[in-house]
Amino acid sequence: MVRIRLRRIGLRHQPSYRIVAADKEAPRDGRFLEILGSYNPRTEPFTLEVDEARVYHWLKVGAQPSEPVVMLFKSVGIMDRFERLKAGEPEEKLLEESKAYFENRKVNPQTNVVPAKG
Repeated sequence: MVRIRLRRIGLRHQPSYRIVAADKEAPRDGRFLEILGSYNPRTEPFTLEVDEARVYHWLKVGAQPSEPVVMLFKSVGIMDRFERLKAGEPEEKLLEESKAYFENRKVNPQTNVVPAKG
């Protein structure tokens, strides 16, 4: 089974993530099938870059998103748009709507400092 999940990258105390399609049995930071986007929780608000057409493809062929990915996708409306795609709306219209949403979203590129435990 294929899962859409987060793959941790970045330095210690400075996490960022790639959103990947990977086999369910593969390790978290191990082998994957395709990179679908990236997620940085340290910006305000969080930065999310996703190839939505590829996400729709993987969801159509049966890939299951992990719980954190579902929460991320719901927060930016990807899951709602996918439901509308399944209901019969054209994919091009949904991708244009998504592009407009991400262009209007204001993200401060300055990252927040995570205090070191010590």
